[in-house]
Amino acid sequence: MIKEEKLFIREMPEDCLPRERLEVVGEKALSNQELLAILLRTGSKSTNVMEVASKFLNYFHHLYELKNATITEMMEIKGIGRIKAIELRAAIEFGYRIQQSTQMKLGKVSSSYQIAQNLMYELQDFQQEHLVCLYLNTKNEVIKQETVFKGSLNQSVAHPREIFRSAVKYSAARLILAHNHPSGTY
Repeated sequence: MIKEEKLFIREMPEDCLPRERLEVVGEKALSNQELLAILLRTGSKSTNVMEVASKFLNYFHHLYELKNATITEMMEIKGIGRIKAIELRAAIEFGYRIQQSTQMKLGKVSSSYQIAQNLMYELQDFQQEHLVCLYLNTKNEVIKQETVFKGSLNQSVAHPREIFRSAVKYSAARLILAHNHPSGTY
């Protein structure tokens, strides 16, 4: 396996397998043929996986044609059997469902009082301090709630990078931090 920290992209061998290339350079840098080869996993007895991927892409001249390609049509390509065709149909459908999905929203924040009431109810019975972060979009809709840190009976410590890592990951426009007091003192 290629070690990412020891290998620069320009030093990657030409015959490097698509999985290793993806790991080192990321999926955006791979060709359609390499991405398809990863999904196919193996070739046939007489054809390697990159050749099967090439034949597949030549058969379907445009990726758009794959949306409606049937299992039978896929099986016309040498190296694509029933199982691979089924797996490709499943991957295509899964990709379609991902593309159709929207960001999950957990409610809209209308006031600090509303948030306080919700979180007090949720955190009131914990025996440790919990530092909770709510990540909001530009419409003040909660797109993610996560417990960033669990502390002891009377303290909770979290580094800002732990809080902001998720804010960046979820493209949050705003965030709300809250924590409970198991000891009962405020």
